[in-house]
Amino acid sequence: MSALIKGETGEWEIVIGMEIHAQVTAQSKLFSGSAADFGAEQNTQVSFVDAAMPGMLPVLNKVCVEQAVKTGLGLNAVINKTSIFARKNYFYADLPQGYQISQFEDPIVGLGKIEIDLPDGTTKDIGITRLHLEQDAGKSIHDQHPTKSFVDLNRSGCALMEIVSEPDIRGPEEAAAYINKIRMILRYLETCDGNMDEGSMRADVNISVRHPGDELGTRAEIKNVNSVKAIGQAIDFEVARQIELIEGGGDVVQETRLWDPVKMETRSMRSKEEAHDYRYFPDPDLLPLVLEDGLIEKIKATLPELPDEKKHRFMKDYGLSLYDSSVLIAEKSRAEYFENVINDNDPKLSANWVINELLGILNKESKALEDSPISAEQLGGLIALITDDTISGKIAKEVFAEMYTSGKDAAVIVDEKGLKQVTDTGAIDAIIDKVIEANPDNVEKYKGGKDKLFGFFVGQVMKETGGKANPKIVNDLLKKKLS
Repeated sequence: MSALIKGETGEWEIVIGMEIHAQVTAQSKLFSGSAADFGAEQNTQVSFVDAAMPGMLPVLNKVCVEQAVKTGLGLNAVINKTSIFARKNYFYADLPQGYQISQFEDPIVGLGKIEIDLPDGTTKDIGITRLHLEQDAGKSIHDQHPTKSFVDLNRSGCALMEIVSEPDIRGPEEAAAYINKIRMILRYLETCDGNMDEGSMRADVNISVRHPGDELGTRAEIKNVNSVKAIGQAIDFEVARQIELIEGGGDVVQETRLWDPVKMETRSMRSKEEAHDYRYFPDPDLLPLVLEDGLIEKIKATLPELPDEKKHRFMKDYGLSLYDSSVLIAEKSRAEYFENVINDNDPKLSANWVINELLGILNKESKALEDSPISAEQLGGLIALITDDTISGKIAKEVFAEMYTSGKDAAVIVDEKGLKQVTDTGAIDAIIDKVIEANPDNVEKYKGGKDKLFGFFVGQVMKETGGKANPKIVNDLLKKKLS
């Protein structure tokens, strides 16, 4: 789904690579025992290691290592049995050590790939270059005092997984699909909560443009974009900026830029550093990380069914479309809810009710599936009543609305309100005779070729039965009577 942009000098192709920073779900930080909870009071989760006090030595958190391996397996990637932690040297107020402990030449996870689902119903593979572990910096706060900046070190030392993609992404739609799929995989694995609004997942977006078939252009990096919507907006602006710059005779500078959501523009932050600017070297306080034999296999055995496996199974076993399957696997809880609805019900009918009716009303009311007043078993019960012709699809919508507000089972509502479908052909036959007798003019017009009047007769019969007659029986009997 390549997004080609028409410019004054021909068509331009967008080339994007992304670096996603995902905070590891763990009780403590990467090299210290401090808590890593979000929202704690400033500077209350800081050990001597996090604050870089003299003589403090880092101790690697085993859980964070296991979570990185688990994520690598979820990205269909190579797990490197030996990896090395390096010091990445740069100076900033919220980086107390004056360096960040990261991985450079020898990351814990190597090449992998994931499948993304695009709005036009197609899929595409995006390559993963690497995943490495590193510690987060603290947070500088500039809006608490007119002349001073404050520093909160709660985040300092939190474990991050940096997931780097190949430059395989072409345009904002693919970028959105990519970050959504990465977040989905992390949540299924429970290795990161994926909450972009809390900063536990954020992205650096590397963007360049070229005429199709040309070498890669010079890229600009948009730093720390924290929502899917903002990523799309930043790409649109940056692509337009680069094309205008090149077509005006200028050159794109390799630099780091920031996205300004108020002015809806990117602006220059600093020239883009290369690896040598950071003076990477192996951290002398940390031995090479060597994974024990059997650890990878042990972690592999704990993996859940991942989103794409589930999606393809839904398509194969249940005969669902790619779109319906993609919607249902978007959250692990949603997929589980759907499979509990099915029970012995028709999968396609179940998918329609979950996606269109239940998710429709929950989205309208900004509620999560976990807050649904209708359980999976209750919705399954409603669908069973449609399947066995106890109620019609139309009456089912009325029952569904009552279930949503009252929390009652479908069968109870149907009994209380007397909504059972009339399937007695004799009773329906008598009502049809009555309707035909009352409308001789329309009968003549219908027989004279006005076929659209058939809908009128169906409506009259349904009105007489209070909408309870089985529509298929009504249609079949009416056709016979009127012919």
